[in-house]
Amino acid sequence: MSDAIATADTVQAPANSRSRVLFASLIGTTIEFYDFYVYATAAVLVFPHLFFPSGNETAALLASFAIFGAAMIARPLGAVFFGHLGDKVGRKTTLIYALLTMGIATFLIGLLPTYHSIGWLAPLALVILRLAQGFAIGGEWSGAALVATENAPAGKRALFGTFPQLGAPLGFIIANGLFLIVAAMLPSDDPSRPSEAFLDWGWRIPFLFSAVMVIIGLWIRLNLVESTTFAKTVSAGKVVKLPLGEVVRKNWRELVLGTFYMLATYVLFYLMTTFSLSYGRAPIDPAPGQLSGLGYSYNNFVLMLIFGVVFFGIFTLLSGVLADRWGRRKTLICVTLAIILFALLWVPLLSMGFVGVMLWLVLGFSLMGMTFGPMGALLPELFPTNVRYTGSGISYNVSSILGAAVAPFIAVWLWSVGDGSPFLVGVYLASMAAITLLALVIGKETRNMDINR
Repeated sequence: MSDAIATADTVQAPANSRSRVLFASLIGTTIEFYDFYVYATAAVLVFPHLFFPSGNETAALLASFAIFGAAMIARPLGAVFFGHLGDKVGRKTTLIYALLTMGIATFLIGLLPTYHSIGWLAPLALVILRLAQGFAIGGEWSGAALVATENAPAGKRALFGTFPQLGAPLGFIIANGLFLIVAAMLPSDDPSRPSEAFLDWGWRIPFLFSAVMVIIGLWIRLNLVESTTFAKTVSAGKVVKLPLGEVVRKNWRELVLGTFYMLATYVLFYLMTTFSLSYGRAPIDPAPGQLSGLGYSYNNFVLMLIFGVVFFGIFTLLSGVLADRWGRRKTLICVTLAIILFALLWVPLLSMGFVGVMLWLVLGFSLMGMTFGPMGALLPELFPTNVRYTGSGISYNVSSILGAAVAPFIAVWLWSVGDGSPFLVGVYLASMAAITLLALVIGKETRNMDINR
């Protein structure tokens, strides 16, 4: 009798304060995205020089992006593994494991010898550690989103769900800001290539710094308490033995819709971050074997990106307020239509010089915040509590294969086919956004869904 009373009291008591929920959901995704962006920046700036044989620069860049995309393939596997743990043993423990996996993989990348030292073992090791990064982030996002939304007050789930989403712009700013500081301390005489000191050891600093951030994140998450929503599921005996089988059997439609809801978000995300860095730094008058671009130095273009990403963060928060007021579906339909229009305006914007490029970055990242923010609530709301970690994680991460894994690679190919013009890259984004728009039209509003079901 006393055990039953204790269990009931535990379930009814508030699990976490609002500040603890918001900070815990924000800090973990910030670290995870920091680790992810550190690799993305190095994939453009460093890895083509250090981890592949010298030769055609475009081929080396494509190979670097191929390894970048390999992590996206591992993400659904991580979603299944960590989703199983999250739906069986709870959100807190699973998030700690995911954070440790990402941190260790990122730190080890910073210690890797290069192709010139050990040959093809270097890119092989890079692939393995990149897969580990993808595996980890496959379990991180959905857990952080669940911590935020399952502890949110009534009527504010979308707003609370934007806090784990804020980890993306914050992680980008910290990662690229640190790379920028290191590059500025080790200047290069050739603006198209990092300095020898940077290529020798400077690039390793952002990877090794990950260890410090992981320690901070672990300390915060160890003080987190399991959500009352999951505790009620345990108390009611609704935990299932195999969450993957359960969600595929009973919620396959939600899995499919959730995957395509995220498609435009992922493609826009990686075009505005990874591809744009390549396009912005490519010379206006290229040498044979190079692609033409905007011709900015690395330092200048990263500063421009960071300015744009500030709008990413601002509009991520704003999107939560709008999604709570208007509904997730209506908000995202309007935003997706705007993404299609933006994609078809790439060439006119990028032909307007510095002002046009800055407008392109601000508009792209603002739309990124508007489409990414509501996903923190929308995807978890699609699934019942006992399969929510698995279901939201699979949708989020399978979409990464369709969108993020191939986006930079396809973009570089379309860039080369278009003789240096980004027009076809914009058409690619518009096509993916049209698929997302169709999914949103087919889907239903989730704002009033019972999060405790």
